[in-house]
Amino acid sequence: MRKAERTPGDVTRRFVAVVRHPIGAAAKRYYDLDITGQEKLPEGPYVLAANHLSFVDPVLLTLVARQNVRYMAVASLFETSHMFDRLISFFGAIPTPRDRLPVAAVRAALDELAAGRPVGVFPEGRRVAQWREETPQRGAAWLALAAGVPLVPVAMQGSQGTLGLEQKAFRRTAIRIWVESPLDALDFIDHEDPIGALTAVWLDAVGHRLDPWWESGHPI
Repeated sequence: MRKAERTPGDVTRRFVAVVRHPIGAAAKRYYDLDITGQEKLPEGPYVLAANHLSFVDPVLLTLVARQNVRYMAVASLFETSHMFDRLISFFGAIPTPRDRLPVAAVRAALDELAAGRPVGVFPEGRRVAQWREETPQRGAAWLALAAGVPLVPVAMQGSQGTLGLEQKAFRRTAIRIWVESPLDALDFIDHEDPIGALTAVWLDAVGHRLDPWWESGHPI
């Protein structure tokens, strides 16, 4: 098992700063990528919480945030291949075990937020074939509340058409991303169930964008 303490340093952040613009331009052409609402991203640390349809989603979150985003990734991803393992380690993915309390992963995420940088979380916990297939987990809301930082809902549509559960190869497809208004985690602190309430508002914010797509029967 890899340790969550491995972190990307200045080399990774400089690398992302250099390649972000050409990769973003290439993605816009190849995927017909459209990102709406980036101006809503707060300064400083925040939890970027998005739905999860494809292996390309972490790259998309980096383009959304305009900086390297360390995201919490299920630990089994690190066993995919040696090359893939090294790649996601270079970008600072935080291995998160399913079979025990993710103490080291949570510590790494809190350290990243304390350093003033964003952390990415996929509340569904895994890639899904369609929106609302999984009940969202509470980890993103817990992390935002524990760190006292905003939770930023992100809705992604279309990425299931490339490296998704049903479309396993690279494929050209239209991808739409919406950044919703940040949720102040501390606004929920007096709620009977602060984590549950914040998670429910995240679900509504993302569902506001995605429900019409899936209900129309033409999600791609």
